[in-house]
Amino acid sequence: MFNSIFMSLPGITPQEFSYLQTATTGFDQNQLRGFLMIYGGKRRNPDDMLLYCFLGFFVPGLSRFLTNQIGMGILYFFTFGLCFIGTIIDAINYKSLAFEYNQRMVFESLQMVRMGNPF
Repeated sequence: MFNSIFMSLPGITPQEFSYLQTATTGFDQNQLRGFLMIYGGKRRNPDDMLLYCFLGFFVPGLSRFLTNQIGMGILYFFTFGLCFIGTIIDAINYKSLAFEYNQRMVFESLQMVRMGNPF
């Protein structure tokens, strides 16, 4: 586990590590490096997501916009984070918010690597 290339990702959780290992089963080193380069640029660090959630008290919906949930971001923006209740819930569930976004980015990155065009 400690020699894995995925440990270079900042703030990686055991759940994300396990998901990445499962998703990249059968990849050679070149494919793995290409995947990591693409995925590393797209993923959200859970620790940064907590910061975005707290900044959501000043810019409502920021964390939702950054996770490509545009509709929820607009709703949060115009309702002040659903009267800040939604913002508080996001701050509590920041890890699952980041993990759900990262799962979508894993899928997109895998598709790019499998197409043979990692750049």
